[in-house]
Amino acid sequence: MTSAAVVVAPISSHALMVLLLQVGVLLLTGMVLGRLAQRFGMPSLVGELAAGVILGPSLLAHVAPGLGGWLFPQEAQQMHLLDAVGQLGVVLLVGFTGMHVDLSLLRRQGVRAVGVSAAGLILPLVLGIWLGFGLPGQLRAGGADPTVFALFVGVAMSVSAIPVIARTLIDMKLIHRNVGQLILIAGTIDDAVGWLLVSLIAAMAETGLHTGDVMTALGHMALLLICTMTVGRVVIRAAMRAAMRSGVPGLPIVTAVALMALASAGTNLLGLEAVFGAFLCGILIGSDKGIDTKTLRPLNTTVMASLAPLFFATAGLRMDLTALADPRIALWGLAVFAVAVLGKFLGAFAGGLSARMSRWESLALGAGMNARGVIEVIIAMIGVRLGLLSGAMYSIIVLVAVLTSVMAPPLLRLAMNQVEHTAEEELRHLQVRALQDPSDGGRDPISRT
Repeated sequence: MTSAAVVVAPISSHALMVLLLQVGVLLLTGMVLGRLAQRFGMPSLVGELAAGVILGPSLLAHVAPGLGGWLFPQEAQQMHLLDAVGQLGVVLLVGFTGMHVDLSLLRRQGVRAVGVSAAGLILPLVLGIWLGFGLPGQLRAGGADPTVFALFVGVAMSVSAIPVIARTLIDMKLIHRNVGQLILIAGTIDDAVGWLLVSLIAAMAETGLHTGDVMTALGHMALLLICTMTVGRVVIRAAMRAAMRSGVPGLPIVTAVALMALASAGTNLLGLEAVFGAFLCGILIGSDKGIDTKTLRPLNTTVMASLAPLFFATAGLRMDLTALADPRIALWGLAVFAVAVLGKFLGAFAGGLSARMSRWESLALGAGMNARGVIEVIIAMIGVRLGLLSGAMYSIIVLVAVLTSVMAPPLLRLAMNQVEHTAEEELRHLQVRALQDPSDGGRDPISRT
């Protein structure tokens, strides 16, 4: 006679109470500070991160250590509960970012965009790797491989953020301009390559920097891409179209969430970064003309208004700005920021000139692609999870994400004021206005600052 299965006890009453308080306090503070940031012309991301900074070790832990330690106890079990909620938001946010990829636009201007993207990716990547080898050991997490750390820093310096770029171009009414379109396409390529590189480095961090393990990771990545373009495309198309035809309210949303979650789990099973699977899934959903992505707007609202801000506030909790009080750390932080900005600017600028664009157009490319925003924050969190970044280095990378996102709009406006409109751009502007949905003010439903 077999005994009955042991029933696992649910979350304790105290842990649940603390989790609910954390979620409520972080969301309310993030909402207030996010709106305040927008009032000053900054991305809401800045305010949401600031919410975590204020409530975390940078401020609350010093001003009211008793309250800070009780509300945000430095216990793995309690923090993992909060992380789990935030990670669901990240998977869906990156999935929506993938849905923003316009493959038809990529095919039309692919050759030119690939050249600009390559220049804007390779130079900051190389400079970042070089800097990563030169950074002091105290910016690496204990036990982190120096080579893997340097590779990770290079990737962090080279990415752009499609959600931030798209929202900036839309808000500044530049989405119809030729330069705006090229920024969007080149940024899309950078994002895709960036996620691929992050997944590869994640595999290296977990298995070690051995030739056999690296080749295995490359094999897994090739297998993933092949499955995505074949079986994945068929399954996702069939599932989403069936959900659309069913007429059941909310079924397309449930199907999209399930597909993104399963794609992330499958990618993680292969030893690659989970969000890469969500990104590929989002591309497949967004590229199928038979899928009406407008039905996913309620999910988009939920992610953008609650889950994503909660993730960014949680990311802010891990920042300890007091570490930057050390002059040596502050100087290295300035070096990281300088390499990130100059590498991206010079790379995109050179790419624009090689594509026979004017100097001002090339400067606009550099300004637009320099925005790191959401993607950089997510990558920084991945670096912490992989055991590569110290608290100080994590704070530095997140600050780079914030500062480059704040820099992008004024520099882009300055450069584009010197670029004349063309007849093609005016025609595209009329087409964009005709396609916009008046109910959402003409804003892209899946863009994110």
